[in-house]
Amino acid sequence: MFEDLEAKLANALKKIKGQALITEQDALEVLKNIKFALLEADVNYKVVKDIEQELKDKLIGKQIEKNLTPFQTIVDIIHKELTQILGDESSNLIINSKPFVVMLVGIQGSGKTTTCAKLARLLKSKGRQVLLVACDIYRPAAVKQLQTLGKQLDIPVFSKENTKPQDIALESLEYAKANGRDIVIVDTAGRLQVDTQLMQELVEMKQAIKPNEVLLVVDSMIGQEAVNIAKKFDEDVGISGLIFTKMDADARGGALLSIKRIVGKPIKFIGVGEKISDLEQFYPDRIASRILGMGDILTLIEQAKNQIDEKEQKQLQKKLKKNQFTLDDFLNQLKKIQKMGSITSIIKMIPGLNKIKMADTNEFDIELKRITAIIQSMTKKEKENYKIIDASRKRRIAKGSGTDVQSVNKLLKQFEEMNKMMKGLDKNKALHIMKNLGRM
Repeated sequence: MFEDLEAKLANALKKIKGQALITEQDALEVLKNIKFALLEADVNYKVVKDIEQELKDKLIGKQIEKNLTPFQTIVDIIHKELTQILGDESSNLIINSKPFVVMLVGIQGSGKTTTCAKLARLLKSKGRQVLLVACDIYRPAAVKQLQTLGKQLDIPVFSKENTKPQDIALESLEYAKANGRDIVIVDTAGRLQVDTQLMQELVEMKQAIKPNEVLLVVDSMIGQEAVNIAKKFDEDVGISGLIFTKMDADARGGALLSIKRIVGKPIKFIGVGEKISDLEQFYPDRIASRILGMGDILTLIEQAKNQIDEKEQKQLQKKLKKNQFTLDDFLNQLKKIQKMGSITSIIKMIPGLNKIKMADTNEFDIELKRITAIIQSMTKKEKENYKIIDASRKRRIAKGSGTDVQSVNKLLKQFEEMNKMMKGLDKNKALHIMKNLGRM
């Protein structure tokens, strides 16, 4: 996400980093480079001109704040400007009615049905009782797809055969009330912009069910066309916000920086991967930090909290103190890390580590999968007591995991070192442990 823009902005600011004094000419040169970086990132030309003028007004003649270098001052100004362009404040779903109805709309191929399930999972994790509604009766297997996703998440899906979409949506509201469902997410049929009949169907459905939110799902990979699609849907149907999908694959991100200024509607969520858990609430200030290479530690903390069970963590601490930490426990911790996303995406959120080369992080992802395969190829007794794993067992484990004996030996040696370090754990050993875990 934003790799191209991040790299170009870093290059634009590189010339002034470390300077004790920045002249007006320096500031103008920075502005010119920022302008080109934004244009190459596919940001709307009108938005770029606005950003350029606003930054110029704020940068030229700016007094350097106490305890800040000129470089830090400029980065702070750019961060605030990007935050404002992206929407200034996060756009939460203000759930103030029961049932709270969210209607998802979009063109064909935008990932709308999958996004319905992702949003349902996110809201369920916050303690909500969610109902999914299958109103896409035109695309083959669309209803079945939503039902399959709902089953995976243990979320009910309301559907009916031989019924108009708006009637299905209306009946789903009664079902939700009768079954204690406080949030209803309606999946509508994808359509082409020129399809007047289907756009009218959306208008009629909106009038019938009066949704609290009408969210447009847009594929970020289509670039500035996303802005045109948003304008069209807003004019014809009326939308309250947007969800951008495939942000993990969009290295430029220009449409994200253009949409709020051009269409006037907030971005509410972004899809950051293919997993059903890969949907994030949109925070403009955090995204601005990512664009400037400053990481996003708050989002990382939230993701970690979703994977942490307080009772389980206390039990784990007891095991560590008693030197009873097993390979099974280690595997469970690996799975929690993997549920948070790829190591690449995690590292990019940590200030100072987000400059690690992509090849390094990809290699680390592969290593995690290898370790998982090795541990899963062990018996229960072997996981509980790695010391019983002799040469014969190592050969069997290597064959079962598709690795070699050397890889099995490497994992066992590192695990043994970690167990030794856990004995008598104190503050002085913390750094040493982190280094070894990093090597592992």
